[in-house]
Amino acid sequence: MIAGHELTPGKTVKDHIHVEGTELHVPHVLLCGEQTGPTVLITAGIHNAEYVGIQAAIELSNELEVSALHGNVIILPLANRSGFENRTMSMVYEDGKNLNRVFPGDREGSAADKLAHMLFEVFIKNVDAYVDLHSGDGYETLVPFCYYLGDTPAEVTARQMVDCVNVKYVVRSRCRTGGAYNLASIHGVPSVLIERGQLSLFSREEIEADKADVRNILRCLGVLEGDWTAYPKQELSEYGDDAPCTGCWYPEKKPGDWFRKGEKLGEIRDYFGRSLFTEVASTDGVLLYQCASLNIIEKGPMVSYGVPTDHSI
Repeated sequence: MIAGHELTPGKTVKDHIHVEGTELHVPHVLLCGEQTGPTVLITAGIHNAEYVGIQAAIELSNELEVSALHGNVIILPLANRSGFENRTMSMVYEDGKNLNRVFPGDREGSAADKLAHMLFEVFIKNVDAYVDLHSGDGYETLVPFCYYLGDTPAEVTARQMVDCVNVKYVVRSRCRTGGAYNLASIHGVPSVLIERGQLSLFSREEIEADKADVRNILRCLGVLEGDWTAYPKQELSEYGDDAPCTGCWYPEKKPGDWFRKGEKLGEIRDYFGRSLFTEVASTDGVLLYQCASLNIIEKGPMVSYGVPTDHSI
């Protein structure tokens, strides 16, 4: 049973689930394969302005055929629906919280807490593998990459899933709090997060790339028949700096650029053009994503970069 529906072979369900104690309803699609196999969850729209993953998930929900599936595919194309409908970027509309910072949530908390609690209890903890689709937000530029969580019971399978993602870089994350895929991994569900797209744009090329990655993962897991492709990539540890003050932001690099320790990455200036803060690289690395808007907000995202680990995969 998932979201009150029995996973009957050959069955397709398109429905909304109510988040208890709120006005929130989350769309979901259950594709129940005619053959036995694992149950895989795909989510998008945890950050509601990250449109590449949302559109890819919508299309996958209509393109995957239950007759071809060995197991079940559960798709949540828009986890943060109220944020989407009110264009709140990363935040849940009702309480202004970033949904991907509050997992596992709280049944007695505010709207985002209740939503995260439902997503985990109903969907995430009840599947065999999990793919979470993200992009750069409306103010972020980004080079495509992916995440998996290190030092978990699910790490071996998660690394195989990461192999299937057609990007240059993978982050072996150390973050064990707040996020949906992190929580899943800690609870033994092999999980990956794919980052592709930026500035709330959504191109056909990026949508098709997300869909191809998901299908490749499903072949790797045995849900779809056929050979899967492994793509070599550089493994990174991720580091990031939030803005120390509010002002105007002038980045010096583009996502995907490599830099050396001591290089200038950007500058925050006041409304008279006077320098307030200069961001300087504390180590060698590659820029993964950054704030790309003129305005930057104190304690908000500024730059995130990757530092190579000892090996590639």
